[in-house]
Amino acid sequence: MKLRWIRTTLFLSLALSCISRQSYADSVKSDLVLQGTITHAQNQTYVQVPFNIPPGVFRLTVTFQYTGKEQGTRLDLGIFDPNRFRGASGGNKSTFTISETDATPSYLPGPIIAGRWFLLIAVPNIRPNDVAHYVADVVFETKPQIESFSNGPLRNGPAWYRGDLHMHTGHSDGTCPSQTGKSVPCPVFVTAEAAMRRGLDFIAITDHNTVSHYDAMRELQPYFDTLLFIPGREITTFWGHANAFGITRFVDYRVGSPAVPDINAVARQVDRLGGIISINHPNDPTGEDCLGCGWTPNPPADLHLFSAIEAVNGGALQGPNSGVSFWERQLDDGYRIPAIGGSDNHHAAWPLNHPDSVGIPTTVVYAQNLSVSAILDGIRAGHVFIDLTGSRNRILEMTASAPGQATALMGDSLHAAPGADLQLTVHVVGCSGWLLKMSDNGQDNSALPSRIVSQGDAIAHFTWRSDGKRHWLLPQMETPQGKLEVLGNPIYVNDGDRKSIRQ
Repeated sequence: MKLRWIRTTLFLSLALSCISRQSYADSVKSDLVLQGTITHAQNQTYVQVPFNIPPGVFRLTVTFQYTGKEQGTRLDLGIFDPNRFRGASGGNKSTFTISETDATPSYLPGPIIAGRWFLLIAVPNIRPNDVAHYVADVVFETKPQIESFSNGPLRNGPAWYRGDLHMHTGHSDGTCPSQTGKSVPCPVFVTAEAAMRRGLDFIAITDHNTVSHYDAMRELQPYFDTLLFIPGREITTFWGHANAFGITRFVDYRVGSPAVPDINAVARQVDRLGGIISINHPNDPTGEDCLGCGWTPNPPADLHLFSAIEAVNGGALQGPNSGVSFWERQLDDGYRIPAIGGSDNHHAAWPLNHPDSVGIPTTVVYAQNLSVSAILDGIRAGHVFIDLTGSRNRILEMTASAPGQATALMGDSLHAAPGADLQLTVHVVGCSGWLLKMSDNGQDNSALPSRIVSQGDAIAHFTWRSDGKRHWLLPQMETPQGKLEVLGNPIYVNDGDRKSIRQ
């Protein structure tokens, strides 16, 4: 078949897309619109449509539509960058995306090179006398933003969404048995299937320092259409580990090198790219068995730059290596940093009753919908509790009210003058026989007595009188033997001058 070029009309919009990747299909301003017509004269030829990509683009997205399908017209898609072929999807996809780290299946990830690209339109069939009109909307992403592998929320409406924020696959040091029982690097889909068995709503696969797993996540997201994949990676340094969420672009992790003098430089990179960052397993020991696992940055970390602390890690649910004490020290020092959890699973094939399996612990986030941006917004706000048991249904939610103020959720703040009474309500599900324990600045308070929960779905009310000073009020569930099972986040009182993280 012969190669034929046609002229097309190119319209360049000056406005870059101002909404997140996950929303582009719903409402987006194209940066470039490629339009043209196909006639029978182009039947069984290849039409190359040139367009230019400016410098600074890190993701390219193309949405393609054409007329004449009812008359049997078929137009297939492909694309070339200035140097090479970048993929072809035939007629099976109307939208595709390409970035340095990931691409829609049929396409190759890699740098978005500035210069002349070509949209390839193959014409398998168009009948005599028919004319097809095509429009290709092209979006260039250049600005920092939360990224997603989904084109929109997987579920709409506010709810408590359950997930695992720390997991490893064969893209770093995650392993599982092969078909013959050998230990091999574990594919991403095995971790996703384990999360489905656990009944999770979202996962963040956080392989060490790499970005290679994002391409697999992009491929799998349409299949796992009830399980949200959050872009994540574990920034592994010699003086501590941290998880970056919501971005796919490279973050230089070489702390101590001229380019990255300290951990704060890493956190600033994540912030500039639009993501959030958490401190991981801060009380873990550091040594030859796990270099850098403990949190010992020098100079010290600027905690204003961190959006969460992994207070509960699957490798240390209880005991001296648990991160809860580290997190509570930061609360005492005046930082409003939410507590999250993560299994840190490295063996996705482990059964659900294994203590280190996927989803133990589960991080439960109150979010407006099941999307990357909404889940991360919920984490930033501290609307989170940690289910150390990895259950499907346990709930621990606390609200507080004061005259003339909106009801506060865990993670929110209220003002209470001296002598003012706050009304606290704690809703607990699935914790019958356990102890509801309330603390005030990490200490017992006679106004917040512990209570045994006697029903599967229970509500407890407390009245707490303010002294006008700063407080953080924290709910948690323990067994009668004192074993922590569910950990909430605080409601903050009179913390207007606290060292709050940037929102």
